Amino acid sequence: MQLASELALAEMPVESQEFIGDPQPWLDKARGQHPWLARSSHGYIVHGYRAVGDLFADWRHMQIGLGPIVDFYGMQGTMWGRFMQEMVLVQEGEAHSRIRSSVAHAFTPRHANQVRPMMQRVIARLLDEWAPKGEFNFPDFASLFPVSVMCGLLGVSDEPIPRMNDALASQVDALAMDQAYKEPLLKGWETMWSFTETLIDEREASGQSDDDHLLDAMIAAKNAGRLDEIELRFMVLVLIFAGYDTSKNQLSMIVKLLIERPEMYKRCGQDKAYCGKVVQESLRHSGIAPPYRAVVEEFEYEGVGFRKGEMLILATPFAGRDASVFPDPLEFDPERENVSRHVSFGRGPHMCLGQYIARALLEE
Repeated sequence: MQLASELALAEMPVESQEFIGDPQPWLDKARGQHPWLARSSHGYIVHGYRAVGDLFADWRHMQIGLGPIVDFYGMQGTMWGRFMQEMVLVQEGEAHSRIRSSVAHAFTPRHANQVRPMMQRVIARLLDEWAPKGEFNFPDFASLFPVSVMCGLLGVSDEPIPRMNDALASQVDALAMDQAYKEPLLKGWETMWSFTETLIDEREASGQSDDDHLLDAMIAAKNAGRLDEIELRFMVLVLIFAGYDTSKNQLSMIVKLLIERPEMYKRCGQDKAYCGKVVQESLRHSGIAPPYRAVVEEFEYEGVGFRKGEMLILATPFAGRDASVFPDPLEFDPERENVSRHVSFGRGPHMCLGQYIARALLEE
């Protein structure tokens, strides 16, 4: 076994504009030096398809590592610090299963299809707001559509969401670990926490309950002792943040890819089944959410040793461009036979809970 720290690995300059604009040259170089591993200032980048899939499922040796972000901003002991270290995404074992099961019924393939009419109504309403302007700003639309769908699932109004756009963005920006983001982070967190508190308190005080509304189901789980008060609030925030960020960015990426391929775009307007293939291929070709893992116990994988405290980035976008699995990986081909074999939604017990809702709203 050789320690990862001792390997001659390619360095990926993830902060540089050149890399952000086109990481492929660095990926090609990295694969020339090691079949599945590279180095960056943020940690080791796992870029091989099989390695990403295997390591996704390893929750004995690695966990989602958000503690360093809390430490970076000096936010230990705050409610935001608790959220980052206690929300469902970082829980393990019984706690993870208990919290996840409180919302799982709303994210099945069947339910994702049942709520498509609601998604269509949201789209129509948002597009109607743009029609009088005679122009269309797609990123602005994309920032509202997925989170509005999430509000629909919860059974709450999305009317306050546009006013909270800066607050939502501040929570995502903070992951870049830049002290310039701390003040907006604190202000944004206060806005989001107040919104969540008011939402839950008003729903409980109303006595309203609807089995089709996720918020009511979560309140019922709390009343039955399956969630506590803080877990309920953290779960609502996780759903809102997830609806805002990842789906918004993937939707924008899909439209960019289609604008560059007008015949495919035209076909999407005529063939909903083809839209599903386009969504899957976009997740394979240009996924936007490579997760981090912190090593909590020393381990070895494929002859490479990792030490406690090291960070691994499971680069799902690069895994989707592994030519040993996806021939001609840079070719955007929705008709490829294994289009659904991407790992953008993860593997193992933390596989993305909202994947069917996400795919449905992207297709719509």
